[in-house]
Amino acid sequence: MLILLVLASISFGSSETSFQEVWDYIFHHTNATVGNILWYVRIPRTIATILCGSALAVAGLLFQSALNNALASAGTIGVNSGAGLFVVLGAILFPGVFVAKSIFAFAGSLLAAILIFFIARKNVSKSTIVMAGVAISSLLTAFSDTLITLYPDTVMDKSTFFIGGFAHVQSVSLPFIGFVVIVCLIASYVLATRMNVLMLGDEMANSLGLPVVRTRYMLIFIGAILAACSVSVGGILSFVGLLVPHMMRSLLGNDHRYLLPATLLVGAILVLGCDLLARLVFAPFEIPVGIFLSFLGSPFFLWLILSRCKRLQV
Repeated sequence: MLILLVLASISFGSSETSFQEVWDYIFHHTNATVGNILWYVRIPRTIATILCGSALAVAGLLFQSALNNALASAGTIGVNSGAGLFVVLGAILFPGVFVAKSIFAFAGSLLAAILIFFIARKNVSKSTIVMAGVAISSLLTAFSDTLITLYPDTVMDKSTFFIGGFAHVQSVSLPFIGFVVIVCLIASYVLATRMNVLMLGDEMANSLGLPVVRTRYMLIFIGAILAACSVSVGGILSFVGLLVPHMMRSLLGNDHRYLLPATLLVGAILVLGCDLLARLVFAPFEIPVGIFLSFLGSPFFLWLILSRCKRLQV
């Protein structure tokens, strides 16, 4: 499915370029205009959606394992909002410097994740952790809105940035982001066995020799980097890290050795598919991909909360 979506993503778009023209260029290099559309728009955008989808899905899985909370994700606990705030700060302090944007995104996401982790260490309920994350997310978003109001030229398209979209992907940033995401995904898979042990509970994990606190910090650290990479490329995308891990867990169980690569692939498929819809449904006009993700994720999130409330009542 991912391969088919990649082929569709480079073949179709909002521009009036036919499928035949695209493939004539690929095999015969017939039209330079079509080549520019492919190399500077569609291929970078396709790569960006795959990187962001896989990064956000795996980040959600890591946060759920670290906090032992099925409702945790980069969006629900404020990590995306923290990264977004610091991206705006980086754009104000160092305009035009991409590396600064990425570093600031990582710092913001890590700060938000650490705040949630310290709240989780107080032995509060899982619902309290999520509510604290929502409160932190709202606060950080308010700071971001304030900065953008004071510095309106900071973000090229602030509505797309806060909803999430790939209309302004910069191909120069993709090699660095791709390298960081791939390293973090490999590191996540190396920790898959530790994540399985962590699911047994802190006492059992300690008795089996697992350094619980260090493992949690490592998972949060990697998840924060993945979320930061996604925000710096595609803006603040919601629900990917919540929706995909639950889908895969219901199909494959809780063994992270299989759950993690499946989550990676389906996250890429989900974001790439939604981005393709965002380009084609109202072509030649385009809407941010985050809108499609919200349409999919919001009902799922409500269903998840209601089902858990029903279990508690039982």
